Order: sequence, then structure tokens, then C-alpha cells
Amino acid sequence: MAARCPPGGRPATVGWGPTTPAAPLRTVEVPSVLDVTASMSGPAGAEEEAMAVITIEGLTKRYGDVLAVDRLSFQVDQGTVVGFLGPNGAGKTTTLRMLLGLVTPTAGTARIDGRPYRGLDAPARHVGAVLEASGFHPGRSARNHLRVVATAAGLPTVRADEVLAQVGLTEAAHRRVGGFSLGMRQRLGLATALLGDPQVLILDEPANGLDPEGVHWLRGLLRHLADQGRTVLVSSHVLAEVAQTVDQVVIIASGRLVTQSTLAALTARTDQQVRVRTPQAETLQSLLAAQGIHADPDGADQLVATSTTTEAVGQVAAAAGIVLYEIRAERSNLEDVFLQLTTQQGA
Repeated sequence: MAARCPPGGRPATVGWGPTTPAAPLRTVEVPSVLDVTASMSGPAGAEEEAMAVITIEGLTKRYGDVLAVDRLSFQVDQGTVVGFLGPNGAGKTTTLRMLLGLVTPTAGTARIDGRPYRGLDAPARHVGAVLEASGFHPGRSARNHLRVVATAAGLPTVRADEVLAQVGLTEAAHRRVGGFSLGMRQRLGLATALLGDPQVLILDEPANGLDPEGVHWLRGLLRHLADQGRTVLVSSHVLAEVAQTVDQVVIIASGRLVTQSTLAALTARTDQQVRVRTPQAETLQSLLAAQGIHADPDGADQLVATSTTTEAVGQVAAAAGIVLYEIRAERSNLEDVFLQLTTQQGA
């Protein structure tokens, strides 16, 4: 019978009895751990595909004549932070509420680890969510709020102090929530979501009300959680902040999927711009137009030319003897892409 490895992972040392001198020695080839593992896992070099933790398929929600979410489908992989973006009224919150079992879909499915939220065992230990920075009893302290929630969810009440420290609210633990600022309530909401030490976090506008220091803290927290292998789906309209936090974006408009993409791939789809600063902006604009290069004025002495290069603009300026104070290439940022995509979808 093969010896088992102890919890530490190293095989136990096996002591053999003394060898009889007259007995001939034989070399026995024993399969290595790597050989056994390879034979169990399949061909060498095979890589396991990223596992989808959140799966939305054909999700639809209709309120009377209003189609809030329309056949929406996307996935969120393990260990990633995914930004869920869309203008107001796009259907983001409705989608998150269906994912958490708070709203019944008209059609389609929303699953976490292959099951609806209501079908999860001990969901508070599996999924943490923040949908709004309200729902707190104003006369209850932050610590007591968390202890009540922990007790109701069957969690140890000692977690209250642990998550208060995690979100930076230890000094406010005994203050009544009714006196909290919006940013402090957002932190308390995150603390509530973290009570069960969940592997999945679903957050609706968590940066709302946070000051710049708080936004920086939130960005670091979300990245830290993802680095631990946790999965974070975060909706936001603070697009510049999302660009510094997420691995991928899911953009919706009018309840429909516009795109799901990495930030790099999304930005690469946009046109390059060339910004020029010159005292002869109007003349240069006319000359560029004659070469088929569109440029818009941006202030008294600047032009922004689209779908071109610095070399092309520089050659036109040099040929006409136009003085340039500055010329540089620019890429559209996430907000530019977001507005372009959602405007096209809504048109």
C-alpha cells in the first residue's frame, strides 16, 4: 500500500530494515510524483482553462412595457476584477439584483459557480454583496450592526471587529451609523459583505461618496482580494477609477451587451489622435483638411487631428513652414471609448 503524504505535502520518510549482506541488491524504478501527476492529469503541456465563477446567459427582465435587461450574456472568471459599466438606466443594478436572487428574471439565467444564488450552500460564506449604502439602523453602532448580521447568517460575531479593521472603521466601531458620512457607510457596507470571508464579491457603485484617499484604498483592496483568487464584479460610472482597478470591462446600454473586453484590447480599437500646439492653428487646420486629415480646434492655439500620425501632421506643417510648439500622439481613454460605444448602442 502506498504511503500517504502528511498535510505538509512532503512524503513521510520510510525506514527500511537492515539489509542481509548475502542478498543481492536490485535497483527498483519507482515512478516519481511528477510522473504520477502527469499520468492523472493528461498530456504534458495541457493547461486548465480559466473557470467562470459568474455566468449570465440570456438574462432578460421586463417591467410591463419597459425592457430593463435584454438577453444579456457574459462571464466573470475566477481571480479577476471586472468592471460592469453602463450609463444610468442601462440595467446594471437590475442585473445584479437578479444575480443575487432579489429579482426574478423574465427569462435567462444568472449563476454563481454553476448555481443560482438561492441554491448556494451558506451563501453568506460564498458571496458578499453591496447594492446600496443604506439599510442600516441609524441608532445602531457599526459594530452592533455587523454582529447582528453575523448572527443572522450563522457567522462568528468576532468577525465584526476583524472586518471593521479591514475597512478602516475600527475607531468608529461604537459610533451610531446615523451619524456616518456616505463614504463611511460605503465602508460599512463593504465590511458587511466581507463578514463571511467570501470568494465572490458583487459591488454596486462602491466608490460613491469616497474621498480621493478612500478611492485609492478601495482600489488597493479590490486588487488585493483578486490576488488572493477571489472574484469581484463591480459596477461603476466612475470610469477613470475603473480603468486603474479592473482586469476586464463589461459594457451594457439599454439592457443589452455592448462589449466584454480587456482594457488594452478595448483602447486599441480606438483611433489615434495627434495634438498640436501652434500659433497658426487655423492655417494648419485648412492644410490638414486639404490632405484629408480631420482636425478640430481645442483652444486658441491647439488642434486635435484624428485617424492620423505625428509624422503625417508634422510633414504638412513643415512643408508650409508652420511653427509647432508641441506635437504628440494620444490614445482615447476608457471614458472616450465608453461614450462612443454606448452612444452607438443607444442610437
